[in-house]
Amino acid sequence: MRKDAEFERVLSYFDEDGDGKISPCELRNRLGMMGGELLLKEAEMAIEELDSDGDGLLSLEDLMKLMEAGGEEEKLKDLREAFELYDTERCGFITPKSLKRMLKKLGESKSIEECKVMINRFDLNGDGMLCFEEFKIMMQ
Repeated sequence: MRKDAEFERVLSYFDEDGDGKISPCELRNRLGMMGGELLLKEAEMAIEELDSDGDGLLSLEDLMKLMEAGGEEEKLKDLREAFELYDTERCGFITPKSLKRMLKKLGESKSIEECKVMINRFDLNGDGMLCFEEFKIMMQ
């Protein structure tokens, strides 16, 4: 299914009156049907936050931005969890020693020198370790 079609399907689910936009009432009603609970004031505040043209309603474009942003947050969370697996020393960095330890757990045996070479490829500031930002770049 095309991504656009997926967003349109979500919009049409929430858009009870068929005007192509989601009002605070529609948002509250549909979330209620899905088992969520949202006060009208909260729905108004959520829409106000995302509303790009100031009409008090969510358009397809607003919805797409929201859903794509949610996807980015999820990716960032997954990357953070992966980073923490490699940061076995809990120092906020992936060191050659912690990389070697994690690779060994994954069944891959590397020397400290090989781990240093792997880290140096993405070590932008030359400190011999990978911070989270460098790890993010490496994983892209």
